[in-house]
Amino acid sequence: MNYKQKFHELGIEIPSILLPRNNFMTKWPVIACDQFTQDRDYWQKAKDIISEEPSTLNLIFPEVFLNDDDAAQRIKKIHSTMKNYLQNNVFAKPKQGFIYIERDTPFQKKRRGLIAAVDLEKYEWQQEARPLIRCTEGTVPERLPPRMDIRRGASLELPHVLLLIDDEKDAFLPALGEMVKNSAPVYNTPLIMDSGSISSWFVEPETNGQPSTAVSLIVEKLEELFNRSVSRYNGINAGAGNPFLFAVGDGNHSLATAKEIWNELKAKGADESHPCRYALVEIENIYDTAIEFEPIHRLVFDIDYDKLISLLSRLPDFSFKPVENIQELSYLCKEQRSSLRKGNKFGIICEGRYALIETSAEGIATACLQPLLDEYAKDNPLLIDYIHDEAELFRLSAVSNDRQTAGILLPPVQKSGLFETVARLGPLPRKSFSMGHSIEKRFYLECRSLNSN
Repeated sequence: MNYKQKFHELGIEIPSILLPRNNFMTKWPVIACDQFTQDRDYWQKAKDIISEEPSTLNLIFPEVFLNDDDAAQRIKKIHSTMKNYLQNNVFAKPKQGFIYIERDTPFQKKRRGLIAAVDLEKYEWQQEARPLIRCTEGTVPERLPPRMDIRRGASLELPHVLLLIDDEKDAFLPALGEMVKNSAPVYNTPLIMDSGSISSWFVEPETNGQPSTAVSLIVEKLEELFNRSVSRYNGINAGAGNPFLFAVGDGNHSLATAKEIWNELKAKGADESHPCRYALVEIENIYDTAIEFEPIHRLVFDIDYDKLISLLSRLPDFSFKPVENIQELSYLCKEQRSSLRKGNKFGIICEGRYALIETSAEGIATACLQPLLDEYAKDNPLLIDYIHDEAELFRLSAVSNDRQTAGILLPPVQKSGLFETVARLGPLPRKSFSMGHSIEKRFYLECRSLNSN
């Protein structure tokens, strides 16, 4: 079997992985940069814990700081630190292969994943595109330039992109885990800030010059999913018959950024084998029982209770009722609607008042909500923020400051049918769901060199 050719067809590249030497591991991992975007204290605490140790914290740009005046200086320091780590024995010797991962969080046990590189030639982020690797949510072009500034000129990449596969029987990753866990873990470490722990095992590409049994399994299972996707989505109006193997479950804008940098390099004549043609990701199964989909709530600035109610009153068959407290609002928002009452509902937290909004608009909740918020914030996108945890939304909505702030609580998200919905309709509205709570997000660990020499 020519497994490399098979992987090429599946959009997969076997990466060369960089990991820190073992004595650096404890403080090396930090959470994805797009978390805790309204909580500078979280990032300061992380910095205090890590102190002067080598860490991925020094290689990323937490998005809470993106609009600060020192952004250019931060990026310059990130690039300098990457070079320093490469030159000064922070990393162990690079090793080519995949990495199988098991992650425990405070909420779930043994979430499985596979670190691989994917071919950006088989991915597009535009709304109308129907490639092998597809966005699950809309990409905001205005959010790409600052992220491109970070990746442009970077000598390393660190993934927080999660790609989902549609493996209903959950037959692939558990079987791979059983196959590779007879060897010693590559790492086994707790994660800072009470975020659980993570372990991994290396997947060798070859044994005695032949594809390893683990690599053969990866090819076999991904081919099955590839072939099934062609027949399953045949006739669906959005890209009928096109293979749809991977859905971007997290890190949509990060992957779009990588794509745009690759497009820039191609336009300048970069070789097709340039490392920036590929992006390091973690592949997970949407049907892994340890993955729970959570709504991403909205925080709206410079708006009062009456103005927010007026804005949302444009929803079809709009109704609202005052609610006594946060606990009742949370319960009502999560309560499943009967089959006779289709539609959506939202919770409002503003000025110490609470209300339940109901509408007959069906489908994923963000589809009817986001256009109204986009219109409100059309001249200033910073009027809207996206909050991953209910408790954090309640906290931020109650903060007393010079700006009037309102929280919009979204209902639960069902993960079944995601692939079919994206195949039919294309990307969902941005920030439609989150894969777990904030502290369950991917931690940066593995690195890959982006140097072409």
